[in-house]
Amino acid sequence: MIIIVQLVLVIGVVLFSLVLIRGGSNAKHMAVRRIMVLLFAIAAVLSIFFPSLLSRLARLVGVGRGTDLMLYAFIVSFLVYMSTTHQRFRQMEATLTKLARRIALDEAPQPWGKP
Repeated sequence: MIIIVQLVLVIGVVLFSLVLIRGGSNAKHMAVRRIMVLLFAIAAVLSIFFPSLLSRLARLVGVGRGTDLMLYAFIVSFLVYMSTTHQRFRQMEATLTKLARRIALDEAPQPWGKP
């Protein structure tokens, strides 16, 4: 029965990783993102099949249990995600403001009578 749970978890990790790989910005960002997702997928699969490795790693870095280590890693990942999303939205806002200004200038009536 445990192998079924492990297989379901691995399939979930693989699907989640594929979703994260899609989309993107420039080539450098995409390369870093894909490498990080690949490392996440490898770590997740190893922790599913060998949970004792995660517990040993947790003790090695000074955390009591492997689940606590995973929680800390999730919190850090979430904070990084929030930060990058905030930066992306700020950049989009700046671009949208420039575009709105350009359109307003282009559509403004010309003072010298040109339609």
